[in-house]
Amino acid sequence: MSKKHIEDCVRESLLGYFSDLGGETPNGMYDMLVRVVEKPLLEVVMAQADHNQSRAAEWLGLNRNTLRKKLVEHKML
Repeated sequence: MSKKHIEDCVRESLLGYFSDLGGETPNGMYDMLVRVVEKPLLEVVMAQADHNQSRAAEWLGLNRNTLRKKLVEHKML
């Protein structure tokens, strides 16, 4: 899967989101999108890293403590 493919999926989903709003004004989209994308990202990376937090943090470019905090926030620990 290429970076472009992921961008296309996100773009298509956002267009669908605006369509579903039916003219209503969106609010807090940035935080909403980060929350929606972050959990599946963490789930997949943790599984691929055999739940090794140090390895997952390295792959994500995060400090291990930051990764732990995010895992707790998403109730994954």
